[in-house]
Amino acid sequence: MPFCLSLPNSRISPLLRHAPPIRCQSARVIIAGESNMAANSLRVAAAQMTSINDLAANFATCSRLVKEAAAAGAKLICFPESFSFIGAKDGDSIKIAQPLDGPILQQYCSLARESGIWLSLGGFQEKGSDDEHLFNTHVVVDDAGNIRSTYSKIYLFDVDIPGGRAYNEGSFTEPGKNVVATDSPVGRLGLTVCYDLRFPELYQQLRFQHEAQVLLVPAAFTKVTGLAHWEILLRARAIETQCYVIAAAQAGQHNDKRESHGETLIIDPWGTVVGRLPDRLSTGIAIADIDLSLIDSVREKMPIAKHRMPVEFWKSASL
Repeated sequence: MPFCLSLPNSRISPLLRHAPPIRCQSARVIIAGESNMAANSLRVAAAQMTSINDLAANFATCSRLVKEAAAAGAKLICFPESFSFIGAKDGDSIKIAQPLDGPILQQYCSLARESGIWLSLGGFQEKGSDDEHLFNTHVVVDDAGNIRSTYSKIYLFDVDIPGGRAYNEGSFTEPGKNVVATDSPVGRLGLTVCYDLRFPELYQQLRFQHEAQVLLVPAAFTKVTGLAHWEILLRARAIETQCYVIAAAQAGQHNDKRESHGETLIIDPWGTVVGRLPDRLSTGIAIADIDLSLIDSVREKMPIAKHRMPVEFWKSASL
């Protein structure tokens, strides 16, 4: 039977894979299907939050969510893009950008070590090659507080949103050049950030060239684009790569100019949503179990890796 885990300061976080969650008035984190969990299943958490232009306040929120995830048995918690800071004015992010060994990120490394949990920190403002630019860097930290891997966002958000504002991330952000995957206790992770989601070739590379099993998509999708495309794109990436997708999201009103869609999701390799917060805009964690045997089963029964055409085929094909 499903069980309810009581954590006084946490949000309700249903795992929907095997059965509807049992709701208990005293419980704040709900985990379903526990008895059906395979021996090689591994628990993960995905955070949802509303970052602001206050480093200390954002760290306090992240610290609370890390403690909740660790208490729920998660081995990895994923945070959204710009988890540590979202500026109120243009140029604020450049002013606070630091190298990876600076005090901001090292504070999170200490948090991972003290809590005994891996962190996916998606969208850290890493100092760039000059004073006018930064890297939008996804950092994976292990449970000993060591930086295991980093990925700099390749696709930058230079977009004029219909009915919304214009964004020009490329004016202050240097694009990354490398595709990055790294091993972890919950499987091989493929690292991406937000707008990358619209470019399936990156995810194809992560699955078929870098052997990813779990794709991480930390994001701060706009309200307009999120309502239209967020879940559809995430489920498509899961289905076409036969990977789990963990999408930690910024949510709600950050300041008078910026609002994020929210809707943190965890999706299995069949495209089923297995983790979702009941409130699209609340601060909290969604929890689910990564079942490595499910990945193997889906890939064995539908062997798209064997059926894919090589690059040479498309070069010579008549289009």
